[in-house]
Amino acid sequence: MSSSNAPKPATESKWVRIPNGTKVRHRRDAYEGFIDGLTEIVEGPERNPDGKTQYRVNIGGGIRQLVSEEHLNILLDQEDLVMIGKEKEPYRRLMTVHLRASFENDRFIRRV
Repeated sequence: MSSSNAPKPATESKWVRIPNGTKVRHRRDAYEGFIDGLTEIVEGPERNPDGKTQYRVNIGGGIRQLVSEEHLNILLDQEDLVMIGKEKEPYRRLMTVHLRASFENDRFIRRV
């Protein structure tokens, strides 16, 4: 038996998914909405780090946009906690720590 000590390539297991219900703002187009799932993309550019999906962002009125992670900012409340639907503070605090460990500070913006 031989074993390889070569480093493993980055995989989707290292990717931190933004949870459903998280409020986000498009970085360029500035529309706001919330994550309501993932859609697997068969063709085309701009996918999430897993290499196969984009987020579905519900922007209201039954309208959803497909957006890759790189185009999203995560919205924070007045206490600098991630805004996630009707989730209670302990869960939002946990997810804030989790997401801040994975994303640069400029990806978080306080909602005014």
